Amino acid sequence: MFTRVDRAGSGIMELPGRTWHSYLGPQNAPTRLSSMGISIFPPGSRPAGHVHAAEEETVYCISGRGRLVSPEGSAELEPGVAVFIPSGLFHATECDGPEPLELLCSFSPPVAPGSYERPQEA
Repeated sequence: MFTRVDRAGSGIMELPGRTWHSYLGPQNAPTRLSSMGISIFPPGSRPAGHVHAAEEETVYCISGRGRLVSPEGSAELEPGVAVFIPSGLFHATECDGPEPLELLCSFSPPVAPGSYERPQEA
């Protein structure tokens, strides 16, 4: 059986420097091995970055321009570009363009959205 979720049915979470739309994962589909959603970074956004300790991430740029930055280098993002991020690699996303950067993000195993963010100082 298929599980279908549209943008209106996605779970929306505000994370540092971006809005996360959680489309598919164990919370709403019979998946055990993956999760998928869309991150939208407003123009000029440069959140501090994070590490997914256990999850591999694949990012596909839907629209906008920016880059993924890690201690090992950077990858330019523009529509049609895909980037693989291995588990354990610190990475940060920067949005350069005049429009939002919209990224389709897929994780394996599934990620708990926001669980990897550093605690925010009061």
